[in-house]
Amino acid sequence: MRALWITMFAVSSGSLLWMLVRRRLRLEWLARFGTHLVLSALAIYALNFSGLAAGLHVPLNPTTIGTVAVLGLPGIGLILALQHAVLI
Repeated sequence: MRALWITMFAVSSGSLLWMLVRRRLRLEWLARFGTHLVLSALAIYALNFSGLAAGLHVPLNPTTIGTVAVLGLPGIGLILALQHAVLI
């Protein structure tokens, strides 16, 4: 189980680096990023109350929302992997 969480952490971290290297900033990036923030908050909210991550709770704060907005759904995996690593 620990190997699964470490793998999820590595894949999420790699996704973050890939997104940062690949993206080019344009004028419409602000509107797109704002939309991603709202959708990220909704995804975290849905995850917390659906019970899919039993025993883990992703806090709804600017850091977690920003992480999920940049990474997408792998960002939630990153946050859950970090929480699980701290709890072990």
